[in-house]
Amino acid sequence: MVATKESGQPKPQNNTSAPPKDAADSSFMSGSDADISGDGTDVIKSDGYLEDHRAYFEKRFAHFKRWVRDIDASEGGIEKFSRGYEDFGLHVTEDGVRYREWAPGAKAASLVGDFNGWDISANPLVRNEFGVWETVVPNTAAGSVPIAHGSHVKVSFVTDSGERVYRLPAWSTYVTQDLAKSPIYDAVFYNPPHKYAFKHKRPVPAADLRIYEAHVGISSPEARVATFKEFTRDMLPMIRDLGYNAVQLMAIMEHAYYASFGYQVTSFFAPSSRYGEPDDLRELIDTAHAMGIVVFLDVVHSHACNNVDDGLNKFDGTDHCYFHEGARGRHELWNSRLFNYSHHEVTRFLLSNLRYWIEEFGFDGFRFDGVTSMIYTHHGIAYGFSGDYNEYFGGGTDEDAIVFLMLANYMCHKLYPGFVTIAEDVSGMPALCRPVQEGGVGFDYRLTMSIPDMWIKMIKELKDEEWDVGHIAHQLTNRRYQERAITYCESHDQALVGDKTLAFWLMDKE
Repeated sequence: MVATKESGQPKPQNNTSAPPKDAADSSFMSGSDADISGDGTDVIKSDGYLEDHRAYFEKRFAHFKRWVRDIDASEGGIEKFSRGYEDFGLHVTEDGVRYREWAPGAKAASLVGDFNGWDISANPLVRNEFGVWETVVPNTAAGSVPIAHGSHVKVSFVTDSGERVYRLPAWSTYVTQDLAKSPIYDAVFYNPPHKYAFKHKRPVPAADLRIYEAHVGISSPEARVATFKEFTRDMLPMIRDLGYNAVQLMAIMEHAYYASFGYQVTSFFAPSSRYGEPDDLRELIDTAHAMGIVVFLDVVHSHACNNVDDGLNKFDGTDHCYFHEGARGRHELWNSRLFNYSHHEVTRFLLSNLRYWIEEFGFDGFRFDGVTSMIYTHHGIAYGFSGDYNEYFGGGTDEDAIVFLMLANYMCHKLYPGFVTIAEDVSGMPALCRPVQEGGVGFDYRLTMSIPDMWIKMIKELKDEEWDVGHIAHQLTNRRYQERAITYCESHDQALVGDKTLAFWLMDKE
């Protein structure tokens, strides 16, 4: 994949910096930020056809600013709000292991695991007025951590109907699968005695990105699942020597169904244990940085796996904990659950998820999967976009999802100058890749998804002398003014989903 940009497009900032340490110093993350003092209609300056939708942009931007101000007032700013992974889940403290979980539909809860013999009465949780449950497992008499590294844990809830259910903690950072016993994943308390320490400075993503998309598990020529360590040893040097300056990793967030290629996520904070331990992923990214290669994460926030026992579905016994209730909370084609982006705690969970992958693992950019599905209530199902602006800014637009993406892009770019965000969108929504402060959604790039489809179609169906150069030129340049794009010949969409790679179309059995 190669990054391209239109003339007049501002260059990315050539510096990276750590996020502010004190939320009080983060005026840009509050309603007082001068960058978001406008009304969100600056995008109209570069596209006069948007004038008819001025009221829409004003309303959307007011919605976004209301979110920022509310977070600032109730949480001390989005910088603090997006560090939920430091408060929720399992954490070692001076007094013991603290566990916090949001489960508003539950009537009772307890933490169980190897450490307490799975006794539901040993470590009950106490609920606050916001539906957040908490407990502290005290240190042992000798003063050591009460839960051993590698122990299995679960949270047990009593639902509104009185049923007792067991779930994996939603903020689990490591989950494993033992197929000899069950296909269901187990949550593991990950507290190694020596956590991997990053050794190399993070490079600045280049303005001319050359992206190598990779799946760690299928990176070996052998018929088995490859590991993070093997990818670090064998693939990174090859990627560097081929001239790439970015690696985009797919299937990193844990997914129970391996054949989904990572697009049915069950544990959003856990790197897939199929490839090794979390520290192995840290080493991979640190090694890539030493080579001058930045690493992007394929982020799946458009939907979640339908699994109950090892996913987020019916987490607290209700149909609507993290997701919309009823039909709105289900994707008809993907058989998956759809997040309720309007909810305060869901937004905390997802924004914190982004911060977690940046802070804990050092990712330099995100490729957001399924953006088209997110930003329309019809999810693009059986819907053809003709380019009529009413298709983008009418009743089929999901404003809650768009505002969430605006928050995500605003946060990433403000806290990490030079950070890269890429949208997988097939609809061509105007202003998707314009800055948030102008009223855009804030992505740096969108994928030019029609171009790889064009190449495959031509190679499969046409003789060389039948190629239409005018059509090729149009497809290669058909993008919105001042909105940057990633141009590529193929990705996993062409190579893995019922087709062959370009290489095999060209050389195959003939």
